[in-house]
Amino acid sequence: MTKTPKMVANGSRAFMWYALALIIIVIDQWTKWLAETKLTFHDPVPVIEPFLNWTLAYNYGAAFSFLADAGGWQKWFFSGLALLMSLFLIIYLLKAPRKATLLSLGLAMVLGGALGNLIDRLLHGHVIDFIHVHYADVWHYPIFNIA
Repeated sequence: MTKTPKMVANGSRAFMWYALALIIIVIDQWTKWLAETKLTFHDPVPVIEPFLNWTLAYNYGAAFSFLADAGGWQKWFFSGLALLMSLFLIIYLLKAPRKATLLSLGLAMVLGGALGNLIDRLLHGHVIDFIHVHYADVWHYPIFNIA
């Protein structure tokens, strides 16, 4: 008879993943500060022609400007959603299997991104975006950020 190995949760080792989330928040906020201080709103700066620009943009909605022009209530809705999701991820990282490092890595990165964008919403009323992937003037991916 084969025994199934016991799953051991991250427990106190989750703090390592929380530290990674904190590093992501710091990098995210620093790059957004750079974008705000060095770029002009909607004025593209070529980085790798014709694929990548730095273009400062503000997102008042969610991903890809979903609900961006909904009248202002969406700021609080998406802030609350980010806060709830972050609390869920904090708890999930505690309970995730210790050997599931790729899962924990992904959860920590999502946690850092969610909190980075939550900070933007609460401080500025919008999320600061600046990474603009495109192909010449033929195709444009929505502008996004590190988070």
